[in-house]
Parts: sequence; C-alpha cells; structure tokens
Amino acid sequence: MEKKLLGAAILSLALSFSASAQHASKDEVTQVPPKVVFKKVINTKEIKNQEVKMVLVTFGPGESSKAHRHPIPTIGYVLEGEIASTFEGKTHIYKKGDTFWEEPNGLHNSTRNLSKTKPAKLLAYFIGSKEQPFLVPEKK
Repeated sequence: MEKKLLGAAILSLALSFSASAQHASKDEVTQVPPKVVFKKVINTKEIKNQEVKMVLVTFGPGESSKAHRHPIPTIGYVLEGEIASTFEGKTHIYKKGDTFWEEPNGLHNSTRNLSKTKPAKLLAYFIGSKEQPFLVPEKK
C-alpha cells in the first residue's frame, strides 16, 4: 500500500513539474499542436475538390502561437476562455462564444491565452483545395 502511495505521489509530482515547465512563460508557444477533428473532401455539382477541415486549437495558461498565415479562409469559434488575436497588426479580444473571420494569407502575428490559470480552446474551420495546408509558419 505504501509503495502505491509513494508511486502515486512521485507520478503526481512529475506531472506537476511537467505542467509547470510547459506553462512557465507567457511568451511560450503552444504545447498542444492543433488537432484536426474533422476532414471531408466535397465534390458536388457546384463545389469541386474542396476540403473542409475543423481544427481544435488548445492554449495552456498564458501560451501563445508563433506568427503564421492561413492560405485558405478561416472561421474561428472560441469554445473556452479568452484570447487576444493579432491579425494584420490589429489585436482583437475574443471570449467564449465569439466567432471571427480571417482573410486568406493575412499575417496572423499571434494568438495568446489571456488567462494565467485556465486553458483556452478554439475551433477553426477551413475550406480550400484538397490537401492544401491550413497553416504556414511565418519565416523570420
């Protein structure tokens, strides 16, 4: 029994160090990569060879994204938390339930979770040519 408790305590301590290391700096980039949760190619009479992607983006407390571009139209919906999104030099604050639109190829300077204690999540919706990337890192 004592070995189990000791093992649980060690695991808990290790996880807390890992979590604090991941969220140590407000300037840190996201630790959880965007996750494609839906993908479907559309081929109808009116729409040819277009792919829809829905992507879940998670920001830990204080985390932010690096500068990037979306080569295809982007619609975002904030699922949890509050974020500051700087697009084409203008910063917008979005909270749970807010939606936003980003023109293709615009510079997305950063997105930052405004909370130091809670995660923020958003769902991004993309549609574009089949297999076209939805995110391209900005070259420095």
